[in-house]
Amino acid sequence: MKKTLTVSLVALLASGAMAKAEGVLNLYNWGNYTSPELIERFTEETGIQVTVTDFDSNDTALARIRQGGHGFDIVVPSDTYIPVWIEEGLFQPLDPEIVTDRGNIAPQWLDVDYDQGREYTVPWAWGTTGIIVNTSVYGGDINTAGVIFEPPEELRGRINVIPEMSDVMSLAIYHVGGTDRCTDDMDVLRQVRDMLMEAKPHWLALDYGTVDSYAAGDLDAGIYWNGASMRARLQNDDLAYGYPRAGYPLWMDNAAVLADAQNPENAMRFMNFILQPENAALISNFARYANGITGSEAYMDEVMRDAPEIVVPDDLIGAGRFGQPCSEEINDIHTQIWTELLQ
Repeated sequence: MKKTLTVSLVALLASGAMAKAEGVLNLYNWGNYTSPELIERFTEETGIQVTVTDFDSNDTALARIRQGGHGFDIVVPSDTYIPVWIEEGLFQPLDPEIVTDRGNIAPQWLDVDYDQGREYTVPWAWGTTGIIVNTSVYGGDINTAGVIFEPPEELRGRINVIPEMSDVMSLAIYHVGGTDRCTDDMDVLRQVRDMLMEAKPHWLALDYGTVDSYAAGDLDAGIYWNGASMRARLQNDDLAYGYPRAGYPLWMDNAAVLADAQNPENAMRFMNFILQPENAALISNFARYANGITGSEAYMDEVMRDAPEIVVPDDLIGAGRFGQPCSEEINDIHTQIWTELLQ
């Protein structure tokens, strides 16, 4: 009897632990990028409690997951990094029995080069990387990366650059006349290196979380993402967002379930949840980026529909460029330049 009771108690405790495990989800995402309302709605509908942990760059996220023992279920990397994650076996394929609504993905985002047929990922948000400027301080052309790389006197010492190598290197390559972010033209790369080193003394910082700093007037210009720029501009009307006509990066962040996820079924349920237009709109309404889900526009805040950070001017649409993953050799050169810049 005692033995039976003990076995029953162990079974009960085990079932309780399993039930607890089934009720959680651990999301690893960019900082200040996850809508609290989205998480609340998911928990209300499913009972699954979500923990969100922030990362500050694609490289940080990749390194953390490679280490193992992280406990995360879902990660949200950018498009140019996705092939590396897939090649290294860090994702598991989407479960078609649970992730049933991939048809909601807008056609242009469905069969993407970095994950053809969306076997592993679903869209989180997409946008541009451009130039934010306080127009009360600087009244010149803002549709050029020269604002950052050859800064005018009035902006010197008031500039922030996001420490995201891919974005900064792309803008720099386009600015010196390169047409491919993965160019192997050493003359172009030398020009980029020299230009960045000459510009850096005129920058105040290389930092990520600067929405409030721009809004408060503590920074007057920088390389920034369109959604974050919009969030700052909604607090300070003097801020404007520029699209460098020489070329600017287009990107999409994508959610994926990790190969070693501890709660894979819950993760798959969340993946399908963010494919619903009304839920995808919550991502956009919070972070101020487009999302790639058909029909989500109907649920977006009115301010999103004609925002200059979202609607690219007709004459600058063609300057936006999606990047491809560079070869290991080119990545090494970029890393050498970047490492020198950060010293």
